[in-house]
Amino acid sequence: MPKFGIVCKSICAGLIWMGLVVSSLATSTQSTDQLATSPRMAPLNELGISPAKSNKKPDVKLQDGLLPMVINTWNFPEANRLAWRILNASRGGVRQTRNAVVEGCSKCEELQCDGSVGYGGSPDELGETTLDAMIMDGATMDVGAVAGMRRVKDAIRVARHVLEHTQHTMLVGSAATEFAQSMGFRAESLMTPQSKEMWQMWIAENCQPNFWRNVFPDPKISCGPYKPKPTPITRWKEDRARTEYKIGHDNHDTIGMIAIDADNQIHAGTSTNGARHKIPGRVGDSPIPGAGAYADNEVGAATATGDGDVMMRFLPTLLAVEAMRAGKTPTEAAELGIKRIVKHYKDFSGAVIAVNRLGEYGAACYGMAEFPFVVSSPVKSGPSTRKETVKCLASQDTINVVTL
Repeated sequence: MPKFGIVCKSICAGLIWMGLVVSSLATSTQSTDQLATSPRMAPLNELGISPAKSNKKPDVKLQDGLLPMVINTWNFPEANRLAWRILNASRGGVRQTRNAVVEGCSKCEELQCDGSVGYGGSPDELGETTLDAMIMDGATMDVGAVAGMRRVKDAIRVARHVLEHTQHTMLVGSAATEFAQSMGFRAESLMTPQSKEMWQMWIAENCQPNFWRNVFPDPKISCGPYKPKPTPITRWKEDRARTEYKIGHDNHDTIGMIAIDADNQIHAGTSTNGARHKIPGRVGDSPIPGAGAYADNEVGAATATGDGDVMMRFLPTLLAVEAMRAGKTPTEAAELGIKRIVKHYKDFSGAVIAVNRLGEYGAACYGMAEFPFVVSSPVKSGPSTRKETVKCLASQDTINVVTL
């Protein structure tokens, strides 16, 4: 009898142990199924690992139909459509925002959008086209940018290489060209017959308009070379020789683009060939983080376009993002960025687009009648990609600046 009791205890212990193993295996299988259906497990597929199948739907939540989304400055629908198509390569646009922004802006570079983006536009005083671009990651706050880059067409793709293959933020001039070539990009002339003719006509018209002041000969009636002229310190608006340089449909200077996926991952980017007839070496706001564009996954993003020499002094896209962080709506945030500039420069022209992390967006502008932009996002009816416009702030002598 004692031996029989010992045997029973052994058998019972064995059965209990087997039950624990089976329970553990079931729990493990259930856990694997849950992980396999998570959108963040996509790298397993990239490594050639096939997760276990499950009937559970991917845990991707569209924020009330607002996400994913792409938005860009000006009426550049081709760039937006390409970015939107890339963003939708995965459900909810997850992990596609960088590709969407870079390739969307690249499309504008290829199309030479309105002559203000890409090769063959906005020649400087020597007739040469140079390019500026940047890309910003709202998760890491990393930035890649190029400025005054010569002889390479793919400006924002080179900026992406700066972000992904260096610890720098920006490379400039001929050194940026050398970097691009080392990364496999082709060097070639950015001049076209159209840009050459534009430059020749500018020379024939006594180099008007231009960006010089306080020099002789008089830059308002003559070409250079110029020499500095002693003068009392005066305000920029009182003696500048750039009153004929206007921002508008044919002479703005940037495509700015923002993409947000259903996981609230944000990228923002810009590309431009800068101001027409600029002094060689000039760089505007477009490649400057906080000026041309800014992104922060915790809040949202903003991008700007217009008179870059003025806008970069105020970092309007950083202001807009921080305004949203403080509780402002996207429209209020965009207006704050514009009003801060207009307080000091009444003849300024430009616009800011702001988007919060949920996909709500707004825009503000000044110095124009209205400002067009293109947005793509999920809609219940109508086209996913659509042009919208906003009426610009009225010109006035006094601008009340909204505080953060």
